[in-house]
Amino acid sequence: MVLIKALRDTLLAPLQSVSGIVERRHTLPILSNVLLEKKGDRLTLLATDIEIQITTTTEIAGGEDNGALTLGARKLQELLRSPPDGSDVSLLLEDKRLQVRSGKSRFSLQTLPADDFPRMTLAEGETRQFSISQRAFRQLLGKTQFGMAAQDVRYYLNGLLLLVEGTELRAVATDGHRLAFASVAIEAELPRQEMILPRKTVLELNRLLVDSDDLLHVTLASNQVRFSFGSVVLVSKLIDGKFPDYERVVPASLRNHMTVGRQLLTQALNRAAILTNEKFRGVRVVLGDDMLKLIAANAEQEEAQEEIEVAYQGDPIDVGFNVGYLLDVLNNVQNEEIQWSFNDANSSALITLPGNERFKYVVMPMRI
Repeated sequence: MVLIKALRDTLLAPLQSVSGIVERRHTLPILSNVLLEKKGDRLTLLATDIEIQITTTTEIAGGEDNGALTLGARKLQELLRSPPDGSDVSLLLEDKRLQVRSGKSRFSLQTLPADDFPRMTLAEGETRQFSISQRAFRQLLGKTQFGMAAQDVRYYLNGLLLLVEGTELRAVATDGHRLAFASVAIEAELPRQEMILPRKTVLELNRLLVDSDDLLHVTLASNQVRFSFGSVVLVSKLIDGKFPDYERVVPASLRNHMTVGRQLLTQALNRAAILTNEKFRGVRVVLGDDMLKLIAANAEQEEAQEEIEVAYQGDPIDVGFNVGYLLDVLNNVQNEEIQWSFNDANSSALITLPGNERFKYVVMPMRI
């Protein structure tokens, strides 16, 4: 039976939306598949890894039959990428195998029953909702997600803290060496609620959201969160754990403040980083009156020095930092200038944006 007959891009775009979470190898083979469900002119695609589930729907004019099946997500994606743009693609279901046809190409794929495919539903109980523009939420993630740990034994650091309280939404990420904080106003009045989004959920949201004023609808449950935007619904479990008290980490008072052009500092750090030690990536930051010197050296005793003009009239400071941690923040904020504040060479430094109280980045020094 002819399930679907449509332009290649009509199928490929929604498939790419859901297939990012599909693992190539999984203990449950069906989790390497994507669920296709056709009802009338509506095609629903669903993928899950048990922790996250992404669903999207699209309108399909061709194909007279209804049905549901699962098949390998990566294989189908590669097959749909192969025909030229504007090609027609037909999907026909015959004896539990799916025929993919385009032009004179024919492919026969194995399927598994749709009834065996696991689905996540939003947990029952009390929920809270708020809406925010996709652009504002994506910018919130962009200013913080680089601070997440990747494979820390403290599992709650391998994610991003989202905190709603009153009319404010805050995002915090830390790996124990640096901490990124950003906040944004929301049009809702909510009691305080904390949730830790898994790293994979954060990366998928950043990939799927677009820089537009279209709304993102967020539904909070006790151990789950649902994001709805456009034709996409993403449901994610939350990390169960206690996130560090970030307010204690942010230095309350710092006496030395430097203002510098973001692009100027980024370019100087990129050049100095070429000769840093590959393992420790340390760079010395030497501050004097209206002058910043960056010094890096590697195991071969090669050395880089950069000197740039800055606005600074504080104590002389000589302190080391991981150059990667500095470049991460500079590459993910958009301001023309940044403010860098210190107490001394043994204390954490604070990077902020002049005139913006909604962003803070704390970075610990390192011995060089």
